[in-house]
Amino acid sequence: MFDLTEHPHRRYNPLTREWVLVSPHRTKRPWQGQVEKLPPDTRPAYDPKCYLCPTNERAGGHHNPAYTKTFAFQNDFAALLPDTPAGTAQPHPLLRAEAVAGICRVICFSPRHDLTVAEMAPADLRGVVDTWVEHYAELNATPGIAYVEIFENRGDMMGCSNPHPHCQIWSTSIVPNEVEKESAAQEEYYRTYGRTLLADYLEHELQDGARVVCANDHFAALVPWWAVWPFEVMLISRRPMSGLDELTLDERDGLADILKRTTTRYDNLFETSFPYSFGFHQRPAGPPNPAWHLHAHFAPPLLRSATVRKFLVGYELLAMPQRDITAEAAALRLRDLSETHYKARS
Repeated sequence: MFDLTEHPHRRYNPLTREWVLVSPHRTKRPWQGQVEKLPPDTRPAYDPKCYLCPTNERAGGHHNPAYTKTFAFQNDFAALLPDTPAGTAQPHPLLRAEAVAGICRVICFSPRHDLTVAEMAPADLRGVVDTWVEHYAELNATPGIAYVEIFENRGDMMGCSNPHPHCQIWSTSIVPNEVEKESAAQEEYYRTYGRTLLADYLEHELQDGARVVCANDHFAALVPWWAVWPFEVMLISRRPMSGLDELTLDERDGLADILKRTTTRYDNLFETSFPYSFGFHQRPAGPPNPAWHLHAHFAPPLLRSATVRKFLVGYELLAMPQRDITAEAAALRLRDLSETHYKARS
């Protein structure tokens, strides 16, 4: 008899309409094994050499203000430029290029150099959420902007060059690939059923419970059925909404709460500052879209310990994504962890 916990199989992702290969027989209990801890995180609260700390100098002679909460500024090394001239190139029928313009910003979560999202106070995280809402609403309404991506890379193995707590916003004149795929799937589902795809999916997950990590009145954190990364998590708003600008004040509190509870579990998993890439997916620029459902993705690489990690290589780059830990096993491991940060335990 076919058994999801025993036999290789593939799982379908309805958001991207792609498959992931699951090989549970390779490692039934992936968290059993040696746990090697990384050196203690001993960053100071203020680093005079950090270009994101208050009052310090950044590139081009810019100086940060003595900020006490969040601080946002135009990225000094932006990947996109607002004044890119429109244009195309096609040297061959198979070769095409199009100009892309955009606005890139950096948001510092806190003046404290030594904090992470998991270690920030809920009230301070609520300030981060408010800042996200403010910048999303502004950029979403900016002429020429088609999509606003808010994302955080945490940890040097995820390409983060500065440990100061911060994220980036890339707003672009085009809709990115992953968002286009999710948009097409959600639009089609809404036209067919009159409900959002993620509302129906979340309803099932909350009833089933096997993949739910934690939840509050406004958001749920779960390991998706189609997860690729070892401890991948999705945050889904319980009320269908298409963007951060539709959050009520209570829902902003709920988002701050679920972020802290999820990232604390990550840090507690291997008792280290857990690396990940995190980002929101929300409607492309324009007014609220009833087909879109606000959600966010955590993509963390750690597999068995702070030093055993998984990246998409080999078969995954050349054929299709693959994972060994089932979504249910990963969710159980995360769900059973304490919501008190390991550094705060007496």
